[in-house]
Amino acid sequence: MTSAAWFTALVLLVGLERLAELVVATRNARWSFARGGVETGRGHYPVMVALHTALLVGAVAEVWWRHPGFVPALGWSMLALTLAAQGLRWWCIATLGPRWNTRIIVVPGLPLVGRGPYRWFRHPNYVAVVVEGFALPLVHSAWVTAAVFTAANAVLLTVRVRAENRALGAAAPAAAPGGPAPARGPA
Repeated sequence: MTSAAWFTALVLLVGLERLAELVVATRNARWSFARGGVETGRGHYPVMVALHTALLVGAVAEVWWRHPGFVPALGWSMLALTLAAQGLRWWCIATLGPRWNTRIIVVPGLPLVGRGPYRWFRHPNYVAVVVEGFALPLVHSAWVTAAVFTAANAVLLTVRVRAENRALGAAAPAAAPGGPAPARGPA
């Protein structure tokens, strides 16, 4: 099996992981809406879905079209980062439980989460997205996809984080002065 075929299999596994996320998100959305959850940021959500789909398709297409070689030092280190990003993402999902979602759905009155990775980062799931966005394509030297996704994702995350912070700020009080930053979910 060629390195391009192995890379394609890796990207397909990440795609399956994304489908698992959508199953969890759908279940969690029902939970949130049943408790009065309010969704915001619907306008950018289709763009986010398209961008994340383009990351997977673009990485595979670039490898098969450009035929970049597998560079072991780069490839293995980027694979390690990709796996670490998946671990961080699922740590976020486990920490937020039914409050985690790919959409911005906030249940009014629930306190912000301050445990797990939310002790250290306001948006740890987005750290995982950023790392995966450059690391996954670079597993097989698909630098064009890594660069384009990273730039487009930076613009999208500017909109997304702003919308999420507004929604969470309206729903829960901020942390006490000198205390940890309020944790941000849903994603």
